[in-house]
Parts: sequence; C-alpha cells; structure tokens
Amino acid sequence: MTFSARELREQEEFVDVTLACEGQQVAAHKVVLSACSPYFRSLLKNNPCDHPIIILNEVRYTELVTLLQYMYHGEVQIAHDQIKDFLRTAKLLQIRGLAEAAAAESKTRTPPETSRENGPPARRPRPRQG
Repeated sequence: MTFSARELREQEEFVDVTLACEGQQVAAHKVVLSACSPYFRSLLKNNPCDHPIIILNEVRYTELVTLLQYMYHGEVQIAHDQIKDFLRTAKLLQIRGLAEAAAAESKTRTPPETSRENGPPARRPRPRQG
C-alpha cells in the first residue's frame, strides 16, 4: 500500500506545521511546503520548532487553501478573475511552478507609462559596454 502526500493531507496525518491567515488555520507538512517553496524551506529550516505556526499576514485564506491544493495535488482549478491574486500570492510565497508564471505574466503586461494612451513608449536602458 502506498500513501501520497494528498492522502496524508486529507486525513491530516503526520501534519507538523500550521499556516494561519485571516483568523483561520490550515495544517500542512513541512516536507511538502519545503519541496514546493524556497521561502517555506528557509523559514522552516531556520525554525527548529517541532510544530511551528506560520502567520501569513499578506495572504488571503482562500488563496492559501488553493495554493496548498496545488502543492499537494500538482494542479488546481481557479476562476479566471482570481488568477491575478492567486499568482501574486504564489510569487510572494515563492511557490515553484507558479512564482515563475507570475513573473512571466507581469513581464508581458504593458505598464501604464509605456502604453500608447500616454504618449510614446519609454525607452529601455541599454546595457553598458565595458
């Protein structure tokens, strides 16, 4: 019989970290968080507590639950109008696979100061030749 991280989470077996935001708490596994996020890995590595509680002030509970679903299941379905906030939180928490997507999305957007509505596009600085 093999167990997956998904089953351990669903049954809340061997949970060893609690994530808290917006007055609510979610149990998780250090190893899963660490594997999915350099942010969590560094935080947990530097905190030798057996069962730490991590308070995430800038994270909404619904986004946290969705991110955990992604980390445990490898995929997630979210509404189109929630993608921007979801990716912002993924970038904040450095979630592998999503943080990169958030960075790529922000690069493809045209900043207001370079849009055609506000005049000619701003010039990009050229690298110095040495």
